[in-house]
Amino acid sequence: MADILILGTVALDSIETPFGKVTNAMGGSASYAALAASFFCSPAIISVVGNDYPKEHLEFLESRNIDLGLVKKEGKSFRWEGYYEFDMNHAKTRKTELNSLEGFRVDIPEKYSGVKHIFLANIDPELQLSALDQLKKPEFVVLDTMNLWINIKKKELLEVIGRADVLLLNDGEARMLFNTTNLVTAANKALALGPKGVIIKKGEHGALMFMDGRHFSAPGYPLENTKDPTGCGDSFGGGLIGYLAKTKDFSERSMRKAIVYGSSIASHTAEDFGVNRLKSLTMKDIEKRYNEMREIREF
Repeated sequence: MADILILGTVALDSIETPFGKVTNAMGGSASYAALAASFFCSPAIISVVGNDYPKEHLEFLESRNIDLGLVKKEGKSFRWEGYYEFDMNHAKTRKTELNSLEGFRVDIPEKYSGVKHIFLANIDPELQLSALDQLKKPEFVVLDTMNLWINIKKKELLEVIGRADVLLLNDGEARMLFNTTNLVTAANKALALGPKGVIIKKGEHGALMFMDGRHFSAPGYPLENTKDPTGCGDSFGGGLIGYLAKTKDFSERSMRKAIVYGSSIASHTAEDFGVNRLKSLTMKDIEKRYNEMREIREF
């Protein structure tokens, strides 16, 4: 049985950055998150792929002990095409093809309904709510989102936030969602909706956590070689919930460690295109960078 359910997209990405490009690479929020979480425990993906999705991509996910029993297969795969300029914190979309994702509905069989940890990765808030409604008593819910849902489904998003234990969003999304330039104000408004913790991602500059009346500033790892930041936020979220599900310790102190583990994996993700770096990444690599990041904050 899976330790974590991860609801999100499994996609084919075509990405161009100043350092190269890839076409029809494995992508999607659930793919990155599940691969990151798999370093700590056994995740299951809830998603849909098309009949055109490469068999070798699915076999690779399964080779990492990722359960694909909740991945539907129909129609054509979700595809995203985007590019980055020298500001690698902001992706620009060239084309999005929803395809089979457009009619996707969450269906969680009884076998999976008792899983205690769920990561609601970036996907339609209505699907996130549907997943929560089908689970018995999840012990820990982590929620991610993006500016699209803030713009077109804010009401549903606010409802999901109220049912999450931890909310993840980047600094621009935090300001947009709560109509403020101040990140502390945004975090406090988010906490007032119900979550126990709020983590505001700041790309290469790290992350801020607000929890239990305290805050934590995690460093960003100073990368010299950044090729493609796509999926870094999803890798961060997957690594975070993976560590927490493994330790079953959801205290503020444990959350700090989880953030740094997530940041370590995310920084590795950026060193190559798509999931390429995650294919060769080892726990030894993750621990090494975790310890380096801990040293960065010592004074």
